Amino acid sequence: MRGPSPAACTFPAEFLQEARATVKQRTATVQAVQRFRLALLLHEQPKMSNDDAAACVGLSARQVQRWRQRWSAGDFSIADRAGRGRKADFSPLGPDAGASLGV
Repeated sequence: MRGPSPAACTFPAEFLQEARATVKQRTATVQAVQRFRLALLLHEQPKMSNDDAAACVGLSARQVQRWRQRWSAGDFSIADRAGRGRKADFSPLGPDAGASLGV
């Protein structure tokens, strides 16, 4: 697939160390392991295409592109950013649920 070359990422040593430790953990979340595996893969093979990297770690090519852009901008975190739009304020018990419980 032709297009612009992938964004170059230069990862700090602390981030890579955290990535290696998290990937080895048995209790890490799936998202964290996927994202850290992506970071380690891109550290090893920085010229790898988004499609190939996505196939290796189980993400979509668009997700790989977004993470690459974020990391190349210097934001070395794997946490999701806050979404857009109004946040849910639904309570299954209703708006006065806490009043009957004495809360």
